[in-house]
Amino acid sequence: MRFIDAGGQHRNTQEHHQPSAVNVSEISKDPDKLAAVVRNYDMKTLRAVNGADGIAKALNVSIDEGVKSSELSTRQETYGFNKYTEKPSKSFIMFVWDALHDLTLIILIVCAIVSIGVGLATEGWPDGIYDGLGILLSILLVVTVTAVSDYKQSLQFRDLDKEKKKISSHVTRDGCRKKVSIYDLVVGDIVHLSIGDQVPADGIFISGYNLLIDESSLTGESDYVHTDENKPFLLAGTKVQDGSAKMLVTAVGMKTEWGKLMETLSEEGEDETPLQVKLNGVATIIGKIGLLFAVLTFLVLTVRFLVEKAMRNEISSWSSSDALSMLDYFATAVTIIVVAVPEGLPLAVTLSLAFAMKKLMNDKALVRHLSACETMGSSTCICTDKTGTLTTNHMVLDKIWVSGETKDVRDSEGHALSSKLSETISTVLLQGIFECTGSEVVKDKDGKTSILGTPTESAILQYGLDAGGDFDAIRNEIKMLKMEPFNSAKKKMSVLVALPNGQTRAFCKGASEIVLGLCDKIIDGSGETVPLSKEKTEVITDVIEDFAKDALRTLCLAYMDVEGGFDNGNNIPESGYTLIAVFGIKDPLRPGVKEAVEICLAAGITVRMVTGDNINTAKAIAKECGILTDGGLAIEGPEFRTKTTDELNEIAPKLQVLQFHYT
Repeated sequence: MRFIDAGGQHRNTQEHHQPSAVNVSEISKDPDKLAAVVRNYDMKTLRAVNGADGIAKALNVSIDEGVKSSELSTRQETYGFNKYTEKPSKSFIMFVWDALHDLTLIILIVCAIVSIGVGLATEGWPDGIYDGLGILLSILLVVTVTAVSDYKQSLQFRDLDKEKKKISSHVTRDGCRKKVSIYDLVVGDIVHLSIGDQVPADGIFISGYNLLIDESSLTGESDYVHTDENKPFLLAGTKVQDGSAKMLVTAVGMKTEWGKLMETLSEEGEDETPLQVKLNGVATIIGKIGLLFAVLTFLVLTVRFLVEKAMRNEISSWSSSDALSMLDYFATAVTIIVVAVPEGLPLAVTLSLAFAMKKLMNDKALVRHLSACETMGSSTCICTDKTGTLTTNHMVLDKIWVSGETKDVRDSEGHALSSKLSETISTVLLQGIFECTGSEVVKDKDGKTSILGTPTESAILQYGLDAGGDFDAIRNEIKMLKMEPFNSAKKKMSVLVALPNGQTRAFCKGASEIVLGLCDKIIDGSGETVPLSKEKTEVITDVIEDFAKDALRTLCLAYMDVEGGFDNGNNIPESGYTLIAVFGIKDPLRPGVKEAVEICLAAGITVRMVTGDNINTAKAIAKECGILTDGGLAIEGPEFRTKTTDELNEIAPKLQVLQFHYT
């Protein structure tokens, strides 16, 4: 509710609160006023300073060149660091205190103290403290093991969190596109955003294509927000759902909207494990039963003692020996409670869970919550993704179908092979590879080339470079007119470009079945454009299926020359394309995956693959790592959804691969 209330404030800002306009000099000198422009959605002030260009000028930043590296420290001192204030980690004493809150231990502590008190009164020093001291030592051992184990885990997770938070963003600095940590961002940085990215700081939209932002983390609203020059405000913590853009950073760290919300939140405490909950319930029942019998025993002994005194007519005379007898009866009752409550139970649970945690740590699996040990121990089925989990997510182009034939791109050792193509085919192929992409080829100060982008696009760009293409030369001579970035719904991306001769050309790249459906022509072996007949379509479909059976991810690249020039109001064409090539991209299995699957199967754990890739690719990878067996079933998502409950119950035991279509 705090997220919704605090995050929703900026929605109503324009209606209920219009901040007073500030001039350029005030913005450049006052970080709070600069941050307020974005946080309050203050279009009035933004227009008064001439939009993003005016803000950039106030910050002494060139939108094309970005921030100078020599100014980073000065900007951090002036506008702050892009880091959030974190809650201090718990000390070892706090872990000891938390361990002492176990119900069974509390009962035992009370009994131990009473036992020592009664023992000293009845048996004296030191014989009277042995029973109580033994209980206290047992409690000390349980608390020590629990606290040490949890404390060591907290230290490891603190280091793991540091690694997890090493998120990078693409920025323009010193006139070059670079990859930097989001924590190194400064006010004035030009950040490049693409699908799936988290907006790393508050900022203003500069330029982009079809940018949709998911602000649900701030506002609680599920509808995506279209961001452009008319709605240029971007908030840290939101995510890019679709499109791409360049953003000017105006606020970082605790001055962002996300930072303000983080100040109001506190970390929730950990819950008990399911086993501890059950055992606490057992201990409570045993404690109640023990307490009941202890009270009954004390009452019976007391009544018997009083009856005997009454029979001897001594009911009115009491001596010190009588008081010691009553105290002895009380000690007997306490002993019943101590014996009834199993003091070894908390120790047994703690040691078993700590042992399981240690075993998982030896397998390089850190456990934050002890309940995970129990969950892992009772698992009977593992549903795993493919890309990046079973495979390395390091894509390489393995095969390409172009000009009517399939060519191997790499040899058995992974080295690039040269492929001879006609000049016409090579020209249009390299244009499509270097223009129809959301990634970049950059060079560092030493002249070393690197690719910034998704693994799939990096593999295709690397092929273009290996084929002798010059990324910068093609990008400089061909002007980008319009782009529709890739998204999971369309399964393709399209661009519209202006060639040096003035011709307008569209390129389309994406899922094979989608792009092939947009084509009605194809480039043959001689480089000529010929109609795409039904027979040729079947041949290409067979090629795609063959690639998929070889565990290759397939993409198609197509182009078309647009007549009539470019009109910004029109969409990029959706039909009439000419197919250029089919790419077969390989994602190798991770080392040890096949052995891990065999261990799971031997332990009686069923392993299933759930992936969004082509069903043939999924089946090939599943067979390679041992998930898909001869009697197993591989099914596509649409077919799976049509099954009735009875049918699902029937196929569930045999289901090993589920190809899921994202919607």
